[in-house]
Amino acid sequence: MSLLRKAMPVIVVTLLAALLGVMYLDYVIDPEKNLHNFPMALVNQDVGETLGSPGQERQVNFGDQVAAGLRQSLPGGEIDLRVVGIDEAQLQMQDGRVYGALIIPSDFSKRLGILGTGSVVPGDIERPSLTLETNPRVGVFATATVQRIGDRVFAQVDEQVGRQLTDQVNTQLAQGGNAPALSAATRLTLAQPLHLDVQTFHPLAAGSGEGLTAFFYALLLLLIGVVGSMIVHTLVDSALGFVPTEYGPWFIHLPFTPISRTRTLLLKWVIWAVTAVIVAAVYLGIAKALGMTIERPLALFLYSAFAIIAVGWTGLANLAAIGSAGLLVNLILFIVLGLPSSGGTVPIEATPRYFGWLATFEPMHQVFLAVRAILYFDASGPAGLTRGFWMTVVGLAIGIVVGLVVTRFYDRRGLHRRPVDTGLHHRQPATGRHEA
Repeated sequence: MSLLRKAMPVIVVTLLAALLGVMYLDYVIDPEKNLHNFPMALVNQDVGETLGSPGQERQVNFGDQVAAGLRQSLPGGEIDLRVVGIDEAQLQMQDGRVYGALIIPSDFSKRLGILGTGSVVPGDIERPSLTLETNPRVGVFATATVQRIGDRVFAQVDEQVGRQLTDQVNTQLAQGGNAPALSAATRLTLAQPLHLDVQTFHPLAAGSGEGLTAFFYALLLLLIGVVGSMIVHTLVDSALGFVPTEYGPWFIHLPFTPISRTRTLLLKWVIWAVTAVIVAAVYLGIAKALGMTIERPLALFLYSAFAIIAVGWTGLANLAAIGSAGLLVNLILFIVLGLPSSGGTVPIEATPRYFGWLATFEPMHQVFLAVRAILYFDASGPAGLTRGFWMTVVGLAIGIVVGLVVTRFYDRRGLHRRPVDTGLHHRQPATGRHEA
């Protein structure tokens, strides 16, 4: 055996470990640094207010000023700030197209005017507020990111409005002649006049894992598709006499069955299709038994079975096309590259940009979008079910075409799967082993 062949296991494992290290650490080390195009909505409902003494009235709209300041101050490359109406904001929240919304209420200017007047006139007043709505259905990390962005934005707005309000009150006092100076408490209130009201948009029901059940359910579908296809591939090949089956120190090598590569693949696909339906039902039953919230069980079952079939058939096609190396290809394609680019834990907008490119075709991201839409967004097409379904169709079609084209090519060229006579058949099996 040459030195390169001896070193090949070390080289392959090392390269796989390096790929794992890059993919799994790069996407989680510093999500804030990787933030790009993070979708949030800005809703300005402020109708404005007339301020000033009789004869010196002026129309003001602090909401417009705040909205303009936010659009200028927020980094355009980091935050995708969508200025929309309240109805559109709620629609995008319902479909998971935005991760949060900052809402300026209709009486924002009015309450600020009252606060300015109340600083020099006795009476009860309430602090003006901004509303930050989070969307827990898009995931825990996305919700936490929205809150951090909201806190940062609120601090800027509070400071900006506080300066304007303080200047306005000081101007009014100067015009009033002998009016008393502002107390320290009043100056502090005017400098920080706003209150941030954090609300949850459509809270998740109990049994939703704080928005993580969709990710782990999608992961289960991918894992059983990859691992299960390997098991079916090995067991069918063993039953057909292509490979031995080992039981501890013994092995059984059944007689070789003359069958074409294409028929072998079709046989494995049929077995896997039956298995996928059973496994999808088992997953659904276990989830319900454990108390997982599932409002659309039939949709989840049907898509789960379809996704398992698509992953398994593609995995079997890879194994039929390139042999044992297909194990490594399936592992990299579905798991190594799929998990960090799925968007299930850290949103795509908070990972390095190449993960966004991977997410355009990686199977796990498509499966996650569909499962999340079924579990959290009432099986809404715009929320990801439409894309997830059709991308799964595309993946299944690619697997079928690759599998049939390659196996038919091998069969036509006479590259059949049969034992090769190496001239070593006269040797006896090792002690403790037997052949059948």
